[in-house]
Amino acid sequence: MEKIKIGISSCLLGELVRYDGAHKYNSYIERTLGQYFEFRPFCPEVASGMGIPRPAVQLRMVEQQLRCVGVKDHGFDVTEKLQAVSAQQSGWIPDLYGYIVKKDSPSCGMERVKVYKNDIPVREGRGIFAAYLQDHFPALPIEEEGRLGDPALRENFIQRVFVLYRWRQLCQQGLTTHGLMVFHSQHKLIAMSHNQNLARDLGRLVADVRADNLQQVADQYLVQLMACLKIVANRGNHVNVLQHIQGYLKTKLDSDDKQELVETIEQYRVGNLPLIVPLTLLRHHFRRQPDPFIDGSYYMKPHPGELALLNQI
Repeated sequence: MEKIKIGISSCLLGELVRYDGAHKYNSYIERTLGQYFEFRPFCPEVASGMGIPRPAVQLRMVEQQLRCVGVKDHGFDVTEKLQAVSAQQSGWIPDLYGYIVKKDSPSCGMERVKVYKNDIPVREGRGIFAAYLQDHFPALPIEEEGRLGDPALRENFIQRVFVLYRWRQLCQQGLTTHGLMVFHSQHKLIAMSHNQNLARDLGRLVADVRADNLQQVADQYLVQLMACLKIVANRGNHVNVLQHIQGYLKTKLDSDDKQELVETIEQYRVGNLPLIVPLTLLRHHFRRQPDPFIDGSYYMKPHPGELALLNQI
């Protein structure tokens, strides 16, 4: 499988682009995620012509407007420069399947960036470039490098990247009503593990697809699917999905196998086992008792890059 294209803040790959000429190299991103992802580095501050080194900047409310200004010289205002250079990247961003940004950055921070109000910092801002990404590419998975240290958030981001990759493959092959239905069937259990109500909404949306509304439904489906998947899957929802899958085996297992499966799911529920253990046991049973729906589900057969993450959640 070809590597998946991911945008990334340049400093996270070790490029010396920070305001002080330094970097914020993240070894996990390059050495581990780099096995699956092809990174496209970008630094909006350098691209806007601010130079290296350059004055440090911060987000600040100035006359009821959010501005990006110098830390020492508030008259040094680069708001329009950063907004303009962000908009100039619209040519290559649509080819990406995700984006990793630098946390706390006034240009790249995704959330909770300090905004100074009367010299009092309040963590409620978004970096100028990150805000552009979020506002103009709502289906694009975006995550901060600091949050990737959390196994659940890391799995959430990477799963969304792979789902978007599979969606684009479907569209490149030529979208059909049947293809959309198959895609939903393959991802239904994943959606259920994130939010069961939104998963049901997706099912109802797909049920109404026809040849004359295919593109409209598909566009709406992608937005709703990515919004659903952005909700971090929790242990309780995973248990519900595992028990749902278990139901496909209720007439096919003997009492000992049923009891072992029940106990394994319970051990996962209380936190004694990682998710990969009940999944592996279920896959073992379905190899002997195949089911077309389960066999097609990416919840049951994730990409190796996704699979490796299940050991930690």
